[in-house]
Amino acid sequence: MPHYDSERGTFLYLSNQIFETRIFRVTLLINRSDVQRLLPMSKAIDVLEAAFVELDAGSAEMPDRTVIVDPTVRGWIAYMPAYLKSGGALGVKAVTVYKGNPEQFGLPTTIGTILVQDKQTGVVVAVMDGGLLTGIRTGAASGVATRHLARKDSKVAGVLGTGVMARGQILALIEAADLDKISVYSRSDKSAQHVFADEFSEITGVDICVAASAEALVREADIVTLITSATEPIVSSSWWKPGTHINGVGSHARGIRELDTATVQMAKVICDQKQACLNEAGDIQIPVEEGVYSSDDIHGELGSVINGTITGRENDEEITLFKSVGLAIQDISCASLVYEQAKEQGVGLEFDFTR
Repeated sequence: MPHYDSERGTFLYLSNQIFETRIFRVTLLINRSDVQRLLPMSKAIDVLEAAFVELDAGSAEMPDRTVIVDPTVRGWIAYMPAYLKSGGALGVKAVTVYKGNPEQFGLPTTIGTILVQDKQTGVVVAVMDGGLLTGIRTGAASGVATRHLARKDSKVAGVLGTGVMARGQILALIEAADLDKISVYSRSDKSAQHVFADEFSEITGVDICVAASAEALVREADIVTLITSATEPIVSSSWWKPGTHINGVGSHARGIRELDTATVQMAKVICDQKQACLNEAGDIQIPVEEGVYSSDDIHGELGSVINGTITGRENDEEITLFKSVGLAIQDISCASLVYEQAKEQGVGLEFDFTR
C-alpha cells in the first residue's frame, strides 16, 4: 500500500525495494460563475488565437470528436479531447445539445463539463462547468476570425440568433471590431428580441437594435454572425453586400445548415478545421453532396491565415466566410487558462477523488 508523507506532500510507493514518488494533487471544482469571472472575452480571443496557431503548426493533438445522436430526445452528445503540446493544455469536454431542454425542463440547450489534466501525470486537476465556457469560446473563435478576415473599416455588425449562444457572439464582435452598431434578429417574439438588445446595449454601451427582418439585417451589415438552431437556410446569397464578413457558427451537424449553397459558392471559405467542417458542417457537406462544391474550393483554415501561410482577405470587395463547427482545442485552451487563473486567485472548491 502507498504511504502518504505529509511532510513532503507526496505518496511513496514501495516496488522492488525502490521508493517511487507520486505527486499528490487535489482537483479544483470550478462553477459557472467562477468561469465567467476568470475568462473575460478579451483573454479568450487571445488564447484561441494562440490555439489556432498551434493547431496549424502541428503541435496540437486533437482526435475527431466522438458524437452520439439520439433523435428520440433531439439530443446531440459529443466527447472532445485535445492536447496542446506547446501550451501544455490537456483535457476533454463532454457536451450535449438537447433542443427540447428550455421548453421541457427549463435547462439550457447546450450543457458541458470539462476535465483539465496535468500534462506530466495525467491527473485530473480541474473539473469545471463547460456550458458557459462553450458560449465564450464559440464567440471568441468568431472574434479571432473577425479580427483577421473582416474589413478594418467595418462599423455595422449583425447577429442572427438571440439565444444563450448569441451572448458570446455579441461580446466577441465588440472586442474584435470598432463597431458603431449591432443589429439582432431571431425567430423569438419581438418582445424577447428587444429584451436581449436592451440588455446588451446596457452591458456594452454599444447601440444594439432589433432588425425588421433577417434580410434587412444582412443587407446593412459589414459583419454577420449566424448562431441559430435552424435546419434550413435562413439567408439568401442575393442579400450580401460586397466586402461582408460572415461567421457561420450555429450549424455544426450533417444535414442541417443556416447558409444557402450559393452563399458558400460565392465566398472565400476559411474553416476552423477543414476536415472537421467536411465531416460535420451541413453548410459545407450539403453543397458537396449536391455536386456543386468540393473540398478543393475551401480556401483554408483560420490558423493558416493567422500564421500567414495563406492569405485571408485580399480586398474590400470579397465576401469572406468563417465556417466553424467548434474544436476541442478551443475548449481545452480556455479551460486551462481558467484553471491557472483559479490557482493564482484561490478560486474553486478543492476535492480529493482518491479518498
